[in-house]
Amino acid sequence: MPPGRHFSDGGRFSVEKFGLTVFETEFNEIPIDDWSLDDIPLARVRAASGADPSIRKISYPKGAFEPFYNPKSRLFPDPSERLPAIVRNITANANCDQYLVVTRYKTELQGSSLVLDGIGAYSRGLGSFARHSHLFANVAVNLIDGRSYEPINRHFANFGSNLAESMRLAEDPITKLDNLQFPDPPAAAAGNATLRERTRALVAARLDRTLPGYLKPD
Repeated sequence: MPPGRHFSDGGRFSVEKFGLTVFETEFNEIPIDDWSLDDIPLARVRAASGADPSIRKISYPKGAFEPFYNPKSRLFPDPSERLPAIVRNITANANCDQYLVVTRYKTELQGSSLVLDGIGAYSRGLGSFARHSHLFANVAVNLIDGRSYEPINRHFANFGSNLAESMRLAEDPITKLDNLQFPDPPAAAAGNATLRERTRALVAARLDRTLPGYLKPD
């Protein structure tokens, strides 16, 4: 693999609470810059690549990925809001062969239409009855060519591990969260050391499952 470089985007924690009706749904975004989630992808990439010294983190201005996450042009996509254009602007003088970018995404909770946004925790139930809480980490790995800035597709890079995960019958213990650990009020998440360490472990586990397929030689 040509020398790879990496940067990521983090800094917010979603706290979501779901009830029986949509009126019982609560969503909050909590700043967690001091959790240093952006450091995790670099550490996991280095671990997966055998501590390749050519891999480094690239700094970027705060809010640089905002057009990607919240595009203004919904009907007619603006190329400047796509990931390749944003990466090109950030890396104008980096001169790297490839850029590995870790981004967050939204997904629906299995068997429902409830949306889980990025990295966070959710609690679901009727009042305090039969309520259960979980952590989630929706992180995607994107590989971009350093010369053309075209995406390098690895759609089936981790087909085997993804299939095995989708067929898991038991609940993943790393995502299970005791109801007492669910942040209430939501702002309490930022100062919760247990939540911080468990979230960091979950993000690392998700990346360890995904990265090998992206670090294979072309």
